[in-house]
Parts: sequence; C-alpha cells; structure tokens
Amino acid sequence: MKTKSEYMRLLKKRKRTQMHVRSRLRRESTRPRLSVFRSHKNISAQIIDDLRGETLVMASSLDKGMRDLVKGKPKSEVATEVGKRLGELAKEKGISKVVFDRGYYKFHGRVKALAEAARQAGLEF
Repeated sequence: MKTKSEYMRLLKKRKRTQMHVRSRLRRESTRPRLSVFRSHKNISAQIIDDLRGETLVMASSLDKGMRDLVKGKPKSEVATEVGKRLGELAKEKGISKVVFDRGYYKFHGRVKALAEAARQAGLEF
C-alpha cells in the first residue's frame, strides 16, 4: 500500500502530464477537444468546445443504452463501442474534426481502441 506522500506525488505527476498534453492541444483551439476518461471498469469520452466552455457530445459505458450493449464484453470492446457511439453523436451534431486529448493515459489499449473506433465512425484527428 502506498503512503500518503507517494500517492500525492503520483497525483502531482499525473496532473503535470495532463496539463502538458492539454497545453499542446490548446494551440489548435479552433477545433473541439475529444477528452477521454478511463476508470478501472468504465470509459467515457466527451467532445468539448474550450472557447465556449461547454460539452458538445458525450458517450460513456455507463449510459443507459450502452450498459445493455456492452454487458459481459471485454473492456477494449466496450471502449470500441463507446468510440463508435461518440462518432455517431458527433456526426449528428455536425462535428467532423477534433483534437484528441488522452489526458495522462498512454495511447494504448482501451484509449487507442476508443480513438480508432471514433475515427472509423467519421471523426478526424
């Protein structure tokens, strides 16, 4: 078990990495940002307009329609379904180009599966 100081150091490192990624993305502020959040069991993504400060589109493995669809599937397949759903919702809203904000997560595994599914659904990044 980690001590409190080790845990705080980990949180600071994560926050620093996240801010480093976001500062590079803000240079391309003309496009909305596709932000990913991954927990141990679930994954969610949202498309955010930073200029207006509002969420345009959101998809999650916890949504009512998604829960039944992804029940019993491996986590990477769940991420793929969430990416497809996000791409469909973005198309309905007329969003085609975004910048991908992976936060402090590596572009690997579930995050990569979500990104590839969103690309196949028509999002450009």
